[in-house]
Amino acid sequence: MTHTTTATARRRAARAGLTATAALLLAAAAPAPAEARSGGDYLYLLVTKGDSRSSDTRGTLLLCDPPQGHGRATEACAQLDAAGGDIGALPAADVYCPMVYAPVTVQARGQWGGRPVEYRQTFPNGCVMEARTGAVFALES
Repeated sequence: MTHTTTATARRRAARAGLTATAALLLAAAAPAPAEARSGGDYLYLLVTKGDSRSSDTRGTLLLCDPPQGHGRATEACAQLDAAGGDIGALPAADVYCPMVYAPVTVQARGQWGGRPVEYRQTFPNGCVMEARTGAVFALES
């Protein structure tokens, strides 16, 4: 039984390491475009479905001058502009979400208005995530 626990712990650690490595590689895969480096508003966005062992991670670079990066970039940039780049200050949508636990973790890193942005939050499901963050993390078009 000790071998099972040890093997299980090793598999969990390996999966967690692979997820973290994938997220880091995704964030560093391409250098930031010139607009991002020269002071424009940009965010590296990551969305991970499932628990911390999940490998279902999607990511993109959202640029806002002009809006580009994912299917709803124009809407996401407008929402971020209205909130001064503060993802936590985005107004929550008035919707009813199912009480189903299917965790979604979102992360954003970049700059807005010349200030650094760091955001990480886990939501109970995708409906709650979209209700609280609008189009910002809507990476699937």
